[in-house]
Amino acid sequence: MTGPDPDFSKGAAWIRDEILPVGQASIGVLDWGLTHSDITYDVVPVWNGAFFRLPDYLERFRASVAALRLTIDQDDAAIAAILARITARSGLRRAYVAMVASRGAPMIPGSRDPRDCANHFYAWCIPYVHVIPEEVAARGASVWVPEGVHRIPEDSVNPRAKNYHWGDFTQGLTEAKDRGFDTTVLTDHQGNVTEGPGFNFFAVSGGRVLTSDHGVLEGMTRRTVLELCAREGFQTVCAPLPLAAALEADELFLTTSSGGVIPVTRLGTRIYGNGAPGPVATRLARAYLAALDDPAMRTEIDYTSG
Repeated sequence: MTGPDPDFSKGAAWIRDEILPVGQASIGVLDWGLTHSDITYDVVPVWNGAFFRLPDYLERFRASVAALRLTIDQDDAAIAAILARITARSGLRRAYVAMVASRGAPMIPGSRDPRDCANHFYAWCIPYVHVIPEEVAARGASVWVPEGVHRIPEDSVNPRAKNYHWGDFTQGLTEAKDRGFDTTVLTDHQGNVTEGPGFNFFAVSGGRVLTSDHGVLEGMTRRTVLELCAREGFQTVCAPLPLAAALEADELFLTTSSGGVIPVTRLGTRIYGNGAPGPVATRLARAYLAALDDPAMRTEIDYTSG
């Protein structure tokens, strides 16, 4: 292969030992991943031709697979090879690359026993996704907090096992968009801020960087930012984050594999920094971009392997 395949310019997928253009990949209509959201996944970013923190994303994916009591044939080395192959086939140098484990369809027709399903693995990559458009992130995002929609309790759906249970997020996003906001963040039933659709939430107050320790996916960008805070000399606190405390904070920001560190300039009716990104978020955003090119964090992709 001498260059990107035009048939794969929108992305590539690996399913049932075959690499396909991403738009042609499919799972069965009886798959519990589709009918019951009985599925887990993880997404590793590709930045300038290399995976960022690939071993850590694989470790978290493996933990999610175990938490859902799924069994897949591929070990970490096989998954890494599949992810590299589909990315190389697409030719994408900046990409959003997903690894997925689904419960599958029951091998006994009509069975309601999860143990009767044929678990399976698949993967796909598409051009890099920004959960908040770049031009919006540059000026600072506006975030809506719905009053009548709360995050699914963690004793109902484990947020640490990345999942497709977006009923609560979708309701929040619909409210946010109807009101002209960029995105939403949800509180738990005790009034603590948890997370949003595809991102973790941070507040900066009195020089301390605060983020929730429950009701959230422990995001890889979240982890990177907590490490960067230690390096940059910011004290961090991982604890319940009351909405009232977030509203009184000096600044806010979001962290996501789909865009890095994103300043927030509005939470509901509250405006931060006179509508401009805050200094801590701006500093951490630059540090995160630098980390993406740190050789110690990168797994280079062989683009001849597609």
